[in-house]
Amino acid sequence: MELVTHVRNHIERHRLLARGDTVVAGISGGPDSLCLLHVLRYLSDEYALTLHVAHLNHCLRGVQADADATFVADLARDWGLPAHIESQDVAALARSRRLAIEEAARQARYAFLSRVARRAGAQKVAVGHNADDQVETILMHWLRGAGLAGLRGMLPRSNLSEMRLSGEEAAAGELLLIRPLLEVPRVDIEAYCAEHGLRPRFDRSNLDTTYFRNKLRHELLPFLETLNPGIRAVILRSAQTIAADYELLREEATKAWSQVAVGAGDQAIVFNLAKWRALPLSLQRSTLREAIHRLRYSLRNINWVHVENAVHVLQTGSTGAAVTLPSGLQARIGYDEFVVAQAGYREPLPDLPLLYDTENVALRIPGHTPLPGSHWTLAAQVGHRETWPEHKLRHGDPWQAHLDHDVTGSELCLRTRRTGDRFWPQGLGHEPTTVQSFMINAKVPRARRDRIPLLASPRQILWIAGWRIDERAKVTEATTRILSLTFVKTSEEEGP
Repeated sequence: MELVTHVRNHIERHRLLARGDTVVAGISGGPDSLCLLHVLRYLSDEYALTLHVAHLNHCLRGVQADADATFVADLARDWGLPAHIESQDVAALARSRRLAIEEAARQARYAFLSRVARRAGAQKVAVGHNADDQVETILMHWLRGAGLAGLRGMLPRSNLSEMRLSGEEAAAGELLLIRPLLEVPRVDIEAYCAEHGLRPRFDRSNLDTTYFRNKLRHELLPFLETLNPGIRAVILRSAQTIAADYELLREEATKAWSQVAVGAGDQAIVFNLAKWRALPLSLQRSTLREAIHRLRYSLRNINWVHVENAVHVLQTGSTGAAVTLPSGLQARIGYDEFVVAQAGYREPLPDLPLLYDTENVALRIPGHTPLPGSHWTLAAQVGHRETWPEHKLRHGDPWQAHLDHDVTGSELCLRTRRTGDRFWPQGLGHEPTTVQSFMINAKVPRARRDRIPLLASPRQILWIAGWRIDERAKVTEATTRILSLTFVKTSEEEGP
């Protein structure tokens, strides 16, 4: 029972099982899964396990696949275990999702195991991946250009949600995926089956080298073994080293995320640009990948070129620069931040006094002027300069203005900007500039520029609300009457 001892040690070292667990075992009928089920059944008293057998017929091999399903059902009955047998047309799934057959089968299989586990009230899903599968997986990831996460290979235990399933099965909660045989070579598994009279099914598709994994198994690995007979052990040791390094990097990336991600929602993630640029390159890549994963949960593979192009643009680009990311995402640089979101995403407007209508809104002086479609009003009053308290002129509220009423006149309106609008910002230069130039220089967020209320007379722009009054309308020693304007929130109801 040397293999059982090896597996038990692996289980204890990685905390794969706890007493009283309900475990769903994914059983194909091949040697790996048959060995897995036999060992778990042997250990069931020791761990007080409740075992469920789950088999998904991929409908790819006709009567052979049907025979596999019958074999698993009969085996579960003979061993006194509940069985969950289902079929799914994986070829049709691959066509509908535009996936390779291997990837479609993977998604279908783990989605099925997740459903079975929820129905059975299981805490764990066990699969029969072995040490040779691990070597093949690491090689496959390396050849496809994976980073450290991929070069770790498969983990002894992980949350099933990390399989990045789509649809209902994506919410796998705390359901764990465990691999009790991950350190056991395939040759030992086959010997175990022979020793215990287990007669696994043989899947001829495992010989088909048109499949990427099979090509590695039957052609590349044997060739590498001619160069280094111990290549499998070398690859496994490298993966263990990378896994430890990756955990350290993840800790640092988590710390970095809390420092640079200033807003994270379902639609967009906002980063502080200066703080992100100050990160080491490795953490720039990591935080960017994390943003992509959060917004595209079911996306498994992120192309290296996408990330490198994005990092370059975000490191060197100026305001307005944008770069394409996977799955329809885009990173766009603002003034002090950059946003990762769906291409064409428009940032929601904040709860501020903004205009959602292009029509002029005549001002009531004195009185309250409601902003259309908003819960904000503009309160206006007029007072004499000599009776006006001096401290009121030294306010710090950007949504309040004190103007020379003899300059402004009473024929005033609120409106949004127009092409050609000009404005003389108080304290900035000695001549007017365009409203457009002022907004750019003042770093008014692009999404707000067409919504900022402008106070206008028939002759000029008097106030870009929230930002600056016009130099010619400021209160001076010569002012006799003051027009005081304050935006007031009238309710807590949400605006548009």
